[in-house]
Amino acid sequence: MSFLEHLDELRRRLIIAAAAIATGMAVAFLFIQRIVDFVMTPLNRLLPQGSTFISYEMTEGFMLYMKVAALTGLLIASPVVMLQLWLFIAPGLYSHEKKFAIPFVFLGTFFFLLGAAFSHYFVFPFAFGFFANFFGTDSYIQFMPSIGPLFGAYVKMLLALGLVFQLPTVIFFLARMGMVTAGWLVRKTKYAILIIFIAAAIITPGPDVVSQILVATPMILLYGFSIGIAWAFQKKSRSEK
Repeated sequence: MSFLEHLDELRRRLIIAAAAIATGMAVAFLFIQRIVDFVMTPLNRLLPQGSTFISYEMTEGFMLYMKVAALTGLLIASPVVMLQLWLFIAPGLYSHEKKFAIPFVFLGTFFFLLGAAFSHYFVFPFAFGFFANFFGTDSYIQFMPSIGPLFGAYVKMLLALGLVFQLPTVIFFLARMGMVTAGWLVRKTKYAILIIFIAAAIITPGPDVVSQILVATPMILLYGFSIGIAWAFQKKSRSEK
């Protein structure tokens, strides 16, 4: 394929992915109040007594509902998005590598949703609760977060962990293609841990060390799991066959 043909193929895949997200967004609007409550009610419970969410802009509340619907649409359409990503890179693969389409879509979707769930249920509530109650009840500072920046931080962490949790999927295909081995990953463990803690510091919304450890710990476990995947699925040398 020429460069222009690659661009045309990318455009086609992006259009299909966007259409799938828009369809998911339309489905989300049927249950939008329940979804907004699902996201915001647990956070509201973590606010100090007498505190509440606030909105500075006239359209901020409306945009919250739109953003929640868009995020939900992305989660619903994630299998289609993964499939379009695979179809975009598939022309550059060998014929025996193209048979991994179903594992790629399944693993990519599963670990993306797992990372999103981990962020929603554990990491973001812990980080939000820490900062929301940092000053205590006797402070002259009253914590009243604006819903726009708050939901922006929620989305950032959710998507970041969804992408980070793709590590086993990436390692699976790199191992099958002979680009990495379990031994190589073991030898690079100390560098991987350093990169993981740097990434955790970037993902978490503040300098809270406990939140960073909470993010880094499953990433280290995922790296160890990825080593096991590489060992199980890596290409065998001729002497091993």
